[in-house]
Amino acid sequence: MDMRTDKNLVLKGIKILFGTIACSFLGPTLIYIALGNKEKTLFIPLLISGIIIAILAIILGFYGIRIIMRALFKS
Repeated sequence: MDMRTDKNLVLKGIKILFGTIACSFLGPTLIYIALGNKEKTLFIPLLISGIIIAILAIILGFYGIRIIMRALFKS
């Protein structure tokens, strides 16, 4: 049995984790900006997009870690 790490899967997982980091900063920033300007017309679109991006960061984080674990510990 040849037990080697799939480097392509590890790189794919790392790329997804970089997207996670970007979404982790962008989502809360948009939420903060939206909640600071409740009188503006862009309050609702900024708030909704910030929440969606924050949820996307959580999903991408789990997905990226799952891909890396699959590459390291494939059976």
